[in-house]
Amino acid sequence: MDYKVLNLKASSSPHIRANEDVRSIMLDVVLAMVPALLAAIYFFGMRALTVTAVSVIACVVFEYLYCKIMKKPQTIGDLSAVVTGMLLAFTCPVSIPYWTLIIGDAFAIIIVKQLYGGLGKNFMNPALGARAFMFSWAGTMGTWVANGSHMTIGPSTPEAIDGITAATPLSFLHQGLMPDGTSLMNCFMGQVGGSLGEVSALMLIIGGIYLCWRKVISLHIPLAFILTVAVLTFLFPQGGQDGMTWMLYNVLSGGVMLGAIFMATDYASSPITHKGQIIFGIGCGLITVFIRYFGTYSEGVCFAILVMNCTVWLIDRYVKPVRFGFVKAEKSDKKEAAAK
Repeated sequence: MDYKVLNLKASSSPHIRANEDVRSIMLDVVLAMVPALLAAIYFFGMRALTVTAVSVIACVVFEYLYCKIMKKPQTIGDLSAVVTGMLLAFTCPVSIPYWTLIIGDAFAIIIVKQLYGGLGKNFMNPALGARAFMFSWAGTMGTWVANGSHMTIGPSTPEAIDGITAATPLSFLHQGLMPDGTSLMNCFMGQVGGSLGEVSALMLIIGGIYLCWRKVISLHIPLAFILTVAVLTFLFPQGGQDGMTWMLYNVLSGGVMLGAIFMATDYASSPITHKGQIIFGIGCGLITVFIRYFGTYSEGVCFAILVMNCTVWLIDRYVKPVRFGFVKAEKSDKKEAAAK
């Protein structure tokens, strides 16, 4: 038999077969984000759907064009561009102009993802990298529409959103105050202002439970992240507030749930070991609280995850399992080897 004509692939052991592939995993992530998207449509109107759709379409088009121009295999079928588009839209206010969002999509796909080699080779989360870049338009990214405003799907203009903006719970927390007129149940259900995909903690938790059930993610990073934020804000409440209430507002407000469940768990930009994932999650929580307490910007989730993305190589290097069959040398053996 001529083995040269066979389509054989050589790989190192152990050989594991599984039904999951990149497309199935990304499809699970998309399905897990649907509850949060439905909540955004309910609270902010149909523009939440059109913003998400524009972002997804732009990401897919940019990925297709890049692969076409660079003569690389097309990867739009793996749905990773769809996930990036949805996540980036989720981190933006519903009033964001479409052109600003499309520029962010181009940055996420071309700069953060493809120029580093494509899916699995990016060192940071593409959607978060793009969101940080989009703070070049600080006024646009910091304008939050009041819950229940139901914006039209047309182009966003200052006149269109004038009079319907509102302070988010985080803006009060950043000043050491309890959110005015916003209960913990409002934060949990999503009846607050904020990014279109982060307001409903309930829907994000439902999505997280689905991902855990499907074994797409583990609980190590989300729990380490959320518990770190909870412990720090409980031990160090601001403004003389009650520790438990202050902690719950901090956990349920802003992007903690979205970041911990959907972004910090990105395979390419998070540690591979369970111990490393716990360290990663704790680091994200620490930096999030540090920025919220001492930074000029009220939210710290995006920058916390990006900073920790840059440390993953170091975590993976020093927190790694012992090789199978490896026997640690005794001190006497080391001394003898050094003497020789």
